[in-house]
Amino acid sequence: MIVRILGEGQYDLEDHALDALNGLDTQIESAIESGDEAMFRTALEGLLAAVRASGTHHDPESLDESDLILPPGDATLEEVRELLGDDGLIPG
Repeated sequence: MIVRILGEGQYDLEDHALDALNGLDTQIESAIESGDEAMFRTALEGLLAAVRASGTHHDPESLDESDLILPPGDATLEEVRELLGDDGLIPG
């Protein structure tokens, strides 16, 4: 799976890494629903750090399409609210 962090690049992740990411995604959704900026910031930073730690950099010269697109670390709660789908940032 190819995951893009906007403004940063793409990472290759194994499908099993999604389980850990889904927990963080749930925290982001909860923070957005409650308007908890501190919880949102912590969960978003954790999600992006997990992608960086679990993944390997995808070839920047590649034109491969991303399977999943995540907001940058400096995204606001409102910006991420607009990106959320029915399943959060991470489907499944």
